[in-house]
Amino acid sequence: MHGPALSGWLLMVLCGATGAYCLLRTRNGTERERRSARDEALMGFGMAAMAVPAALLTLPEWTWVVYAVVFGAASLHAVVRAWAGGHHLHHLVGSLAMVYMAVAMAPGAAPASGGGHLGHGAGAAGTAGGVPVLTGALLVYYAFYVLRSAGRLIPAPSPVGLPAGGHGGGHGGGHGGPTRPAWGARPELALACRLTMGMAMFAMLLAL
Repeated sequence: MHGPALSGWLLMVLCGATGAYCLLRTRNGTERERRSARDEALMGFGMAAMAVPAALLTLPEWTWVVYAVVFGAASLHAVVRAWAGGHHLHHLVGSLAMVYMAVAMAPGAAPASGGGHLGHGAGAAGTAGGVPVLTGALLVYYAFYVLRSAGRLIPAPSPVGLPAGGHGGGHGGGHGGPTRPAWGARPELALACRLTMGMAMFAMLLAL
């Protein structure tokens, strides 16, 4: 299996698994957190479909129109909620990036791109799709986003004299320690999913 095809398989599996976990997260948390999880699930499944290798499935030409419409609507939705800050602005950037990639990879949008999706190794022939300045700006954004998310996953050092991950055994008593949250309510896993999608988006833009 050559490089671009292998990259497509890896991106498809990673983004699909991330989207599935985001769906699991929609069952927990506040309404705002559930909305964010739904947005991230849509992004994960959309990126997984965009990365499908040609050996598995050849996407019809109208797929790119569907991508543009779906993520264009998601962009408008994110604009309406952007005043709340938080991840809405990031969702807006992600949705616009998906629209941009769909337009750039549509048949006839870029010479020698062949209209192939990222799983086909689009751009492997040496001709870049899209607008280089815009692609570069998105790459810089996602590079900083990945670094920031990775830094947040690094556990903070424990205070001197306390074990890492707890306040000692004095509070445990017979209660068996603190209860671990459900899989769909683990903040570190949600952050890991966002990190995964950020890296996948960076890779997809790099292949553009």
